[in-house]
Amino acid sequence: MKEHYIIDGYNCIYAWKELQPFLNDWAAARDKFIDIVQEYGAYEKFYVTVVFDAGKIEDEEKIETYSEYFEVIFTAFGETADSRIEKLAYESVRKNREVHVVSSDAAVESMILGAGAYRHPAQEFRRAVQRTKKHLREKYLSNVTLPLIRHEVSDKIDAETLAKLDELRRR
Repeated sequence: MKEHYIIDGYNCIYAWKELQPFLNDWAAARDKFIDIVQEYGAYEKFYVTVVFDAGKIEDEEKIETYSEYFEVIFTAFGETADSRIEKLAYESVRKNREVHVVSSDAAVESMILGAGAYRHPAQEFRRAVQRTKKHLREKYLSNVTLPLIRHEVSDKIDAETLAKLDELRRR
């Protein structure tokens, strides 16, 4: 069974220094954070649920499903991300999943430990994400080898066309 990561979205956004420039635009901060976490979850093959507080916005709960393994929940008006995270943790543990909750909130910590889930502070999770990104760069981008031979247009066209192109180039 895949591990299930339940992430306190705003808690992580506040804690991650690379997201600090986005704090004046919450939509951009959320989008950037979602992109980072979605890539990490896909590579590690985790189920990931990111939870954001509705805050003072009088709205119903909204769930955005990005893939079979990644979803984002905006809580309903009056429901906190903490209570939703607790509920998700208990549900997921009952399904015999290994549950990891990412939050630096002490209240969340005490709730989820009672559910049988693991807790990861936002900074610890950030370091795990950075290690994975570094590994991906090293594995897939660092050893790019170029072909030994050079492919040129002149190899693909006849001599007459090549002569006409050369004449045009010289003018």
